[in-house]
Amino acid sequence: MTQESLYQKENIKRLSEFSKLAPDAFKSFAALDGAAVAEGVIPRRTKELIAIAVAHVTGCPYCIDIHVNAAKELDVSKEEVAEAILVATSLKAGSTMAHGVNALQAYDGENGGDLYEASNIDRLGEFATLAPDAFRAFAQLDKEAVKPGEVSGKDKELIAIAVAHVTGCPYCIEIHTANAKKLDVTKAEMAEAILVATSLKAGSAMAHGVNALNAYDA
Repeated sequence: MTQESLYQKENIKRLSEFSKLAPDAFKSFAALDGAAVAEGVIPRRTKELIAIAVAHVTGCPYCIDIHVNAAKELDVSKEEVAEAILVATSLKAGSTMAHGVNALQAYDGENGGDLYEASNIDRLGEFATLAPDAFRAFAQLDKEAVKPGEVSGKDKELIAIAVAHVTGCPYCIEIHTANAKKLDVTKAEMAEAILVATSLKAGSAMAHGVNALNAYDA
């Protein structure tokens, strides 16, 4: 079996087999998947942008294909898709960078208590001295990715919140929730964005189930 054959687009057709193999759980997953991206306080086209961004963090090629095509049907432009992907790129980098403060704490022997104290993030600036060129490039990406463009600043913060829940970065969640509130994002909108992320993270595991079926039947 070649590496390329592991991700044939037609593999996804096997997904329905789970409705027979584990019917109740699969039905529950399908209900979540449908409800999360349905029209709500967040429009469907924005939810598809969130889904595209999250799919690039979960690394699921099936999810990327499905949600890019769903977005196209809603007249989402290639520029909007690109901006959403760059928000995801920035947040994935940002999660790594933010957790760097934990590395500094550990290196300095200061991890005696809570590993995720909000004040730890104040140490992030130390990287500007420790690795100035790379940190400067990261900071520029972080700034540019969330600037309003074809996708509004508000929608970019919703994307950022969703992605932060997939990377599992508490600092990123804290920062982008605060940013979103400043842009009048409601708690209901935030909740819907998080549910899109929840569905996409589950969907990535589910979609890769077709690879498990292929491997099992090989």
